[in-house]
Amino acid sequence: MLNRNVETFIGCDKEYDESKLVLFGAPFDSTTSFRPGTRFASKVMRSESFGLETYSPYQDLDLEDTAVFDGGDLELCFGDTQKALKEIETFAKQILDDNKLPVMIGGEHLVTLGAVRAVFQKYPNLHILHFDAHADLREDYLGATLSHATVLHRVWDLVGDNKIFQFGIRSGEKSEFLWAKDHVCMQKFNFNGLHDVVKQLEGKPVYFTLDLDVLDPSIFPGTGTPEAGGVSFMQLIDAIQTISKLQIVGCDINELSPVYDQSGVSTAVANKVLRELILSIDNNLK
Repeated sequence: MLNRNVETFIGCDKEYDESKLVLFGAPFDSTTSFRPGTRFASKVMRSESFGLETYSPYQDLDLEDTAVFDGGDLELCFGDTQKALKEIETFAKQILDDNKLPVMIGGEHLVTLGAVRAVFQKYPNLHILHFDAHADLREDYLGATLSHATVLHRVWDLVGDNKIFQFGIRSGEKSEFLWAKDHVCMQKFNFNGLHDVVKQLEGKPVYFTLDLDVLDPSIFPGTGTPEAGGVSFMQLIDAIQTISKLQIVGCDINELSPVYDQSGVSTAVANKVLRELILSIDNNLK
């Protein structure tokens, strides 16, 4: 049994026992290779979420009608990456053991590995949907095998070939793209083919990981590694609604770094994306 966080994301204030979705923050950015600051995302998102309405005109759904518990932020060890990942895994496992669905706010993208480890224990036939600007498929980054630049390779170590489906990828080393051809299913630059992938994944457990830098930086500049040429906000919202029909068993949203957008627009975008993600998944569970 968990106690509700004092400051919650707007509309996510139900009690733990009555909730189907459990929101929590993983404020960790110790392996960030360019500009740090994603550790502040979950706290800022909660605070700024009250600039939103709970109602979504995109889906005609309202967060007030959902059962979502906000468990707050984990206290993660910044000096020990393995320990931080284990703490994320343990927390996510508790949620899963209670037959609830974990929704994690990063943090840098490496936090996904901790949650996926927990989900994979419960769903060994797990498939991964990954929206991102970056492939994140390096074997190591500057000698470190645990990095936000290696996270999808570490996930592949768990799930194996042809279980990872990537969309929006437009950045990475040449070796990553060559490796991807034999091991993952990658769609560069956009969401083309997403409907076909959704049909392929029907009835299978899916973990969805969303790196917000899949968005064009003209829409979302507040991130550590911005990459020109991304998708639009409406393209992302449409893609989220498309995949919500699947058996989503866990998900995360990551890589907002609020300090790099003092206007607050990037945080507002992140909050709206999270609202739409929660609503679409919750609606599919009903």
